[in-house]
Amino acid sequence: MKKSKKAAVAENNVGTAEENVFNGVTEEEVVSPAPEETAPEETSTPADSLNEVPEVPVDADKAEKITAFSKAISTIKTELKKDVVGMEDIVDSVICAIIAGGNVLLEGVPGVGKTRLVRALGKSMSLPFSRIQFTPDLMPSDVTGANIIEKDENGRMNTVFSRGPIFANLVLADEINRATPKTQSAMLEVMQEHKVTVAKKTYVLEEPFFVLATENPIEQDGTYPLPEAQMDRFMFKLLVGFPSVSDLADIVNMTQITMDETANAVIDGKTILEMRELAKTVPVIEDVLNYTVNLVSNTHPELEKTSDTAKKYIRYGASPRAAQALITCAKVRALMNGKYNVSYSDIKALAYPVLRHRIKLNYSAVSDKLSVDDVIGKVIDETK
Repeated sequence: MKKSKKAAVAENNVGTAEENVFNGVTEEEVVSPAPEETAPEETSTPADSLNEVPEVPVDADKAEKITAFSKAISTIKTELKKDVVGMEDIVDSVICAIIAGGNVLLEGVPGVGKTRLVRALGKSMSLPFSRIQFTPDLMPSDVTGANIIEKDENGRMNTVFSRGPIFANLVLADEINRATPKTQSAMLEVMQEHKVTVAKKTYVLEEPFFVLATENPIEQDGTYPLPEAQMDRFMFKLLVGFPSVSDLADIVNMTQITMDETANAVIDGKTILEMRELAKTVPVIEDVLNYTVNLVSNTHPELEKTSDTAKKYIRYGASPRAAQALITCAKVRALMNGKYNVSYSDIKALAYPVLRHRIKLNYSAVSDKLSVDDVIGKVIDETK
């Protein structure tokens, strides 16, 4: 078919967004081709390209803050390498959760460096560290603190609140599933609201506040499964595997020199809060937000419009906190990578640690020998 002169001129003037910018051509100066000449393959939907989102233009001041954010994360990782061998994905996720203001549940066998990681983080971020060893006889007051009676200088008896080990910026709740449900419930208010209520009086914890809890997947004797309400308050669930042979050799050589953490302070609590506020400003386009909401909705088998995977393999889907965590952490992850926009790849990468403790599989998944991560992968593939 012979093209009109106007259509030919339009075709010559149409280029990619990058080409138009570099050539000094504004969007208004570009003559669009006639509708009948538009190739159908040029149009795409979020389902066709769930990878990249156009960069959002930023001013010089914000660009400088983004660069400083990314550099601070790189410096923290460099310091942590002095004390922690391997575990790059775990370190990235923990740092992301701290800045996002969430908590992390680590599942792994003893001796893989969970305590050392938290201590090294505390040193590199200049934050006080506290460790609570959960046992069956641990009481809620052993965690939160209690009112005690003290005698003042005049001999009068006064009630004074003695703060528990939960009053720290970084708290390691070691083997949290060994405590009774009564003690575990004492952590609910702390983890969600960062507050402690004792004898009708509420005490606010100092920010930033972060709980890293651990549980042993092997031992089941003498343990109490965490209630779903508490599991939902963990932003991430991370699986810590056994180190490789080369990493194990590096661990042995490192501990022969010193058992103490040698990481230097890089940032402080005030800087972390500033980084958190910067992350809140990262924009999320509507398509990415809709993709995130659809991803969480596709884990619910009871919904009419859901994934085939959920109907076949999932018993209970993720809560609304999952969608909140995905967007909040995706903003932080984008800044950690030097970007000022949330992409589909950020959401898909965070789906595993955010969802794996929030969905429950049915017997069909067990009989087909599918793990939670296998099912999450199938849900991601079905989500458009």
